[in-house]
Amino acid sequence: MQVAASVMQDNALAGKITTPLRRVMVVDDSRTQRRILCAQLARAGYSYVEAGSGDEALRLAVTDPPDLVISDLMMPGMSGIEFCQALRKQVQGSYVYFILLTSRTETAEVARGLNGGADDFLTKPVSGDELRARIAAGERILGMERELTEKNRLLTSTLEELQALYDSIDRDLIEAKKLQQSLLRERHRDFGTAEISLLLRPSGHVGGDLVGFFPINATRVGIYSIDVSGHGITSALMTARLAGFLSGNSPEQNIALAQSELGTYDACPPAEVARQFNDVVLQEMRTESYFTMAYADVDLISGKVAMIQAGHPHPAIQRADGRIEYFGTGGLPIGLVDLASWEAFEARLEPGDRLFLMSDGITEAEDAAGNQLGEEGLTRLMTAFHDLRGSKFLEALVWHVSDHACREFGDDVSGVLFEFKGDTQMAD
Repeated sequence: MQVAASVMQDNALAGKITTPLRRVMVVDDSRTQRRILCAQLARAGYSYVEAGSGDEALRLAVTDPPDLVISDLMMPGMSGIEFCQALRKQVQGSYVYFILLTSRTETAEVARGLNGGADDFLTKPVSGDELRARIAAGERILGMERELTEKNRLLTSTLEELQALYDSIDRDLIEAKKLQQSLLRERHRDFGTAEISLLLRPSGHVGGDLVGFFPINATRVGIYSIDVSGHGITSALMTARLAGFLSGNSPEQNIALAQSELGTYDACPPAEVARQFNDVVLQEMRTESYFTMAYADVDLISGKVAMIQAGHPHPAIQRADGRIEYFGTGGLPIGLVDLASWEAFEARLEPGDRLFLMSDGITEAEDAAGNQLGEEGLTRLMTAFHDLRGSKFLEALVWHVSDHACREFGDDVSGVLFEFKGDTQMAD
């Protein structure tokens, strides 16, 4: 074995080498042939290492892997093709350009060598011009390969950074989901004459639906179902803001309550609640988001209900005998049109009746063919679950809506179930 440094000064001054020098390995059992090739490489300005057999070359490649290999095809022991295949397995981290040396009578072996992993071949005796041309071609291939490798490295690094950012955002969203769920401090309350149960299932980490209730006074309660346009963080932030405007713990901040001269609070008319929300969104929030809402002021003793519907699905009342009635005429969403107005409507609940306010994530749930559940499908489900109460009714409803939607909700799903028992239940 002999290792030689390249002869660079004259060629570098002459400008013959315009790309970084690469390590060339010459492998041939003929010492004379190796010297001829190494001399040509030195004149061309390349550094080289030589080996007399494939086994020796593999040992050298362990500590100093070459960029290019010029190997004789026919050698004792390990042939050039076998050496090429062994080298490919040994240096899998980078690409080695492999040139086979052949005689003019070995054309069939050349084809086998190229099929076996070699990149090019040279016919003996090798001319200096042809050798440089073949190596230059190899350098272009290696240049493209290393450029691609570097781009892949940068891409992998970028993807890893993006994954780290995604993981960080994902963790934040998981915590945000917990905070949003905490807006529903009570998912069920028994008022004696009535019970309220809440449902909130975001389609993603966080969503734009909001449901809840708050006491108006000792005999009345306000219930609401809200659906903010869009999905994700922006919608979730808006629901958090809206929850503050309907707080039962801070009546002075509750937009649905008005303070009297005596300091007590009473409910604003439902149509006025919608109007005030519209002003807040357009004048204070100044956001491109808007929301739909169904709001009801319910008397816990008489069962009288005053409601507004602002672009939300129609409130449904299921009578004690199982019949379903839908109320409302639609109305504009809140936050779209300045000076918009809404018209309230009334209903009355009898003992055993229940009022259901729901988001369009239920009625617009689509099956695989794109068919929405609709009010007809909701009526069918509510009728089937007529004997279920409270959270059991909501769980069964969600399960079957999910089944209709092939287990994937495209929108947030939420609802408020108000079940009226009346004075007869209190007497018991």
